[in-house]
Amino acid sequence: MSIPRSTYRLQLHGGFGFDAAAAISGYLHDLGISHVYCSPYLQAAPGSTHGYDVVDYHRVNSELGGEQGHRDFCLKLGAAHLGQVLDIVPNHMAITGNHNAWWWDTLENGASSRYAPYFDIEWNAPEERLRNKIVLPVLGDHYGRVLAAGELKLERQGGSFLIRYQEHSFPVAPEAMAGILAKAADRRSSRELGFASQSARRGGSRLGKPAGPRSR
Repeated sequence: MSIPRSTYRLQLHGGFGFDAAAAISGYLHDLGISHVYCSPYLQAAPGSTHGYDVVDYHRVNSELGGEQGHRDFCLKLGAAHLGQVLDIVPNHMAITGNHNAWWWDTLENGASSRYAPYFDIEWNAPEERLRNKIVLPVLGDHYGRVLAAGELKLERQGGSFLIRYQEHSFPVAPEAMAGILAKAADRRSSRELGFASQSARRGGSRLGKPAGPRSR
């Protein structure tokens, strides 16, 4: 590992990805740069301009060029005798939409989610009504008024249910759907809905499948 003598910051994003950064490697070498200092390039939220809003620590950002673009970039740096310093911020994640599988699973399954320990959530809040709940400031008015106005929409998406509010969407905890599914099963005499209701009561992480840990 070489010791950096001089660094040059590369702010990577969809408009300046690995190919564009590789194209200036010779120029940077001629400037006397020893190492490029790259902004985070793990998979970030769509359209990220900085890379700190990570949604998946296991993938290189596809908007920058993905795994192949990253390999080519590193080869080009090596050919120009440039090292690399990478900005990694493990405590930064994006939680908007459903792009962050860890956060989405935690919203859906609460403290029982395998990913819940990764987030700083106060499950044992001083107020009993807030315990084991995640409180998010997204409603434009009091909950009762928003509900009465019909602004909260319940939708089915595959084997799960979602609550949609304006541009936001949130997963519904499976057990919260047990009663509704049981009534629907009786009304339609549906064995499938009956099984889904029973799975929901057992806390299955996906309706319509036996309860148990989710594989990814």
